[in-house]
Amino acid sequence: MPPVQSPLIDPRGPRFGAAITSVVLAVALILGPGLPALVLLVLQTAAFALGSLVGIGAQPYGILFRRLVRPRLGAPRDLEDPRPPRFAQTVGLVFALAGLAGLLWAPVLFYVAVAFALVAAVLNAVFDFCLGCEIYLLSRRVAGRPLGSSGSGASA
Repeated sequence: MPPVQSPLIDPRGPRFGAAITSVVLAVALILGPGLPALVLLVLQTAAFALGSLVGIGAQPYGILFRRLVRPRLGAPRDLEDPRPPRFAQTVGLVFALAGLAGLLWAPVLFYVAVAFALVAAVLNAVFDFCLGCEIYLLSRRVAGRPLGSSGSGASA
């Protein structure tokens, strides 16, 4: 039986989410270890967790995009497979969890983990380069299981 294919997504949604993520993570870094950064990082971790564990459709920034932004835009040129962006959410979740651990035990870990997540979010938001998506696609190629014709996901 072939794997169940998820509906294709508008690639502008993950970019929109990456822009919001960039702001949240940048503010957390500027604030440094402390309660305000903890609150921001907990919220961002929850957003990553929903996108990773439940699916891209449950990611709060994606919901905002679909309800408030996309109706004001024209149709996207292409749609893409949601699996690479969902994997990117998982990568973000790992870094956010590491940042939370750093807030509790080792501030240097907070700065490093959140900075890495911020760089990845900025690359996606500004340059349309989804690092997590590229890692996903590379892992599929290495495993000999290309993504197929359901969309490249490379522009997520």
